[in-house]
Amino acid sequence: MNLKPLRFLAGLALVASTAAYAQSYPAKTVTVIVPFAAGGPTDTVARLVAQSMSKTLGQQVIIENVGGAGGTIGAARVAKADPDGYTLLLHHIGQSTAPALYRKLSYNALDSFEPIGLITDVPMTFVARKDFPAKDFKELLSYVKANKQKVTYANAGVGSASHLCGMLFMSAIDTELTTVPYKGTGPAMNDLLGGQVDFMCDQTTNTTSQIKSGKIKAYGVTTKSRVPSLPDLPTLHEAGLANFEVAVWHGLYAPKGTPKAAVDTLSKALQVALKDPNVKQRFGELGTEPVAEARATPDAHRSFLKAEIDKWSPIIKKAGVYAD
Repeated sequence: MNLKPLRFLAGLALVASTAAYAQSYPAKTVTVIVPFAAGGPTDTVARLVAQSMSKTLGQQVIIENVGGAGGTIGAARVAKADPDGYTLLLHHIGQSTAPALYRKLSYNALDSFEPIGLITDVPMTFVARKDFPAKDFKELLSYVKANKQKVTYANAGVGSASHLCGMLFMSAIDTELTTVPYKGTGPAMNDLLGGQVDFMCDQTTNTTSQIKSGKIKAYGVTTKSRVPSLPDLPTLHEAGLANFEVAVWHGLYAPKGTPKAAVDTLSKALQVALKDPNVKQRFGELGTEPVAEARATPDAHRSFLKAEIDKWSPIIKKAGVYAD
């Protein structure tokens, strides 16, 4: 029996099915899981992008916050979700640090997902409660070293960007500080505003408005260049901590096995969102900007994620920081 005609027909059926899927997708609401608390910087990025993508896709893109365990609970949910393009993950740099931070992950940070595209690189800022005694970063360094037993450093939980920044900071100044972990950046910021903790390192998306309003003290940004929205704030390199640099990148993911047609549709919608004047304006107000279009693609995202995993794994393992 000649099987070639059958294979040909099967191929045609697959092509027709793929074409039909591409034309009909999305046919319902798309849910983006943010693996952190509402009100935090990653949540802010997600809501801005989702609002714009909804217009392009013709379907509502909603945000669901699934916090806990440094973003790994939300990431695990998406890794195990149906690969139909209707459950996505918007995660930050923690996607690349989780493999080294957590001994037991129920998913593979690289292989359990279909990368859709990178979104933005967010600078971080060192900020403190309004009445913190140090007037500049040089004084901050002296103060925390002299008062390491009583100074409290807040973070959004193990595996969060603020945890990573704090870990690198303590390593850079060779000083262990008392850390106070929270379930998200929002609660940590609330306690900083209330004076319950002393200082933290947080993304500009969460600190810019608080800095400009004078509700917290700002000491420096963690990028090589100053942030346009905070032009008077020096870089940590300028302020005296040479070569200290942390930028928090964000990316969009679908579960492994999601049809390429859906991934491509989502990637194109993301690229449109990153050119949206409202998104660009709001990002600018928050101290960041969209990535270049070439980085908002599946291939560029996948390559970058692998490079970041390779970069951070030895750093975290050397520090001996783990979470079960």
